[in-house]
Amino acid sequence: MATRVNLDNIAVVLHRPKFPENIGAAARAACNMGIHRLVVVDPLDCDLSRVLRMATHFAAHIIEGMDIFDDLETALAPFQYTVGTTARVGSRRPTLPNPRQMAKRLISVSQKNRVAVIFGPEDTGLTNAELGLCQAVVTIPTANFASLN
Repeated sequence: MATRVNLDNIAVVLHRPKFPENIGAAARAACNMGIHRLVVVDPLDCDLSRVLRMATHFAAHIIEGMDIFDDLETALAPFQYTVGTTARVGSRRPTLPNPRQMAKRLISVSQKNRVAVIFGPEDTGLTNAELGLCQAVVTIPTANFASLN
């Protein structure tokens, strides 16, 4: 049997989310993918009633167990491998061409390492400095709108 990603070692990190509904939607999406750890860094608004409304009862346990931090470096301290996501590419933003390649890399990395997959603010994404905290960067293809949340 082929080795699979150790989802117990994967966390979704939302850096400076602006809308509580996006936190809830991210929790629901993570839960649908089998990821049960959510880390939120410096949220603009973390109104739990609005977060839970979007998370639905299905992902409420993720919201109840989420960690909230004031700064990204502290939030990333428990992780041995960090992946930043970005819609912008360029010579200063080296990325793997697609998420499938990143997923393959994470199979071996996640076996013995805690992995954070980081998403930036809805309007600006992660800065170059924030991406500099990551061991890897990936671009998730989208159609006509670059923001995933």
